[in-house]
Amino acid sequence: MNYIPPTPACEDVKRWLDTMVIGHNFCPFARFVRDQQRIRYVDIASDDMAEVLTGLRAEFDHLDETPKTSTTLVVLPLGWQDFEDYLLLVDVAQQSLEHWGYEGCYQLASFHPDYLFDGEPSGAASHFTNRAPHPVIHIIREAEMEQALAHHADPESIPQTNIETAESLGKKALQAQLDACKHRD
Repeated sequence: MNYIPPTPACEDVKRWLDTMVIGHNFCPFARFVRDQQRIRYVDIASDDMAEVLTGLRAEFDHLDETPKTSTTLVVLPLGWQDFEDYLLLVDVAQQSLEHWGYEGCYQLASFHPDYLFDGEPSGAASHFTNRAPHPVIHIIREAEMEQALAHHADPESIPQTNIETAESLGKKALQAQLDACKHRD
């Protein structure tokens, strides 16, 4: 495996993973793969959709060839700050995943600095469960996710627990934590 030096954006996402995702247990499975060093961070610094899709395809290939890597967090620090543009990219990425024959093998999760759940008030703290310091497309091995869910006492309760956690912490505190994850020159 080639060593890729961490970029500032990837370091931001690592801080976010530790501080918010693991720190608030928004994903009860993240600590294990982080502690086992099975997370790959890749920075695709492009605002061109075709380039991002090419990078995603390369990550699917990498995961195919490297079973030791559980998951990849694809960090998109440039050009995807508009949430609607980002959602279009995620939709095209999902279609590409299916077109490339990876449905059932990998799934995508999405995180964005301005993430909004459809149907939730824009000021709801619950949005912070999917907010990250940069736009991120998370590639997850479906088999590993199914295995993790099978060992969780009540996987259906995870979203509601996350909402309750976010609401108890409050939007102001969560925004401050998210802001603190970002690299400052």
